[in-house]
Amino acid sequence: MSESLGVVIPAYEPDIEALLTYIDDIRATLDPSTVRVEIDAPTDAVRSRIEPVVDELNAVAQRRGKGGAVMDGFDGLSTDILAFADADGSVPASSLATIVGHVRGETADVSIGSRRHPDSKIVDHQTVARRFLGDAFAFTARQLLPTKCYDYQCGAKALRAEAWDEIGHHCYESGFAWDLEFISVAGSLGYEIREVPVEWEDHPDSTVDPVWTTIELGRALLDVRRRADAIAASPRYRDIQPTPRSKLTYTGNNGD
Repeated sequence: MSESLGVVIPAYEPDIEALLTYIDDIRATLDPSTVRVEIDAPTDAVRSRIEPVVDELNAVAQRRGKGGAVMDGFDGLSTDILAFADADGSVPASSLATIVGHVRGETADVSIGSRRHPDSKIVDHQTVARRFLGDAFAFTARQLLPTKCYDYQCGAKALRAEAWDEIGHHCYESGFAWDLEFISVAGSLGYEIREVPVEWEDHPDSTVDPVWTTIELGRALLDVRRRADAIAASPRYRDIQPTPRSKLTYTGNNGD
C-alpha cells in the first residue's frame, strides 16, 4: 500500500492564476492525498477561487509569515509524508516530485530542494543583486550552522510525518528564517539532510523583498545556531515534550 502524501502551499498575495496552474500540476504529477493551501489575509475573491480546487484551505486574517503558515499546514495534515512548496511555483511540480521521491523511496527522512546543487537547472536567474545576497547568506550560514547545506532557503522540502513530530516542536521562526531553522533542527536531531537538484525559475514579481529578507535571516542566524547547538548537546532540549502546536509560542485569535 502506497504512503499518503500531503502538500502544503503557503501563500500571501499570490498570483492567483499561477497558483491555480501550480496546484493542477502538483495534482497531476504527484497525486497527493491532500493539497492544503495556507493563505494569509486573502480577499474574498481570492479565497473563492482557491477553495474549490484544494482539499483543505486555511485562510487567516493576519499575516503569520511563511514559517507560521507551513507549520500550521504540517500540523493540520494527517498523511504519511509531508511536503511544502512556495506558491510562486519557482520549483516546478516535476522537481517537487523528485524531492518527495527520496522520502517515498526511503533514501531520506528529510529531503530539500537545492538551487546550488551542480545538477540543478536554473531556467531564469535572479538579478545580480539578489544572487549576491543569496550566495553571501548561504555561505555565512554554512560556516556558522552545525548542519551544512548549500541552499537552506529553496522553497520545496519534504519529510516523513514522524520526523515532523520530532522536529516541529523545536521550531520558533515564523518568517523566512523558518527554512533555516527547520534544517538546523533536523540536523541537530540526527536526521541526514539530502539536497536534491531542482529546476528553478525566478519570479521577480514575488512579494519577497530580498534586502529585508536577508536582514531578517541575518538576525535569526545566531538564534538558530544557539538553539540547534543546544538540541544537539543536551537531552534537556532534544527530548522536550511535544506541544499541540509546533510553535511553542503562538499569537492568534480566541486566546490560542
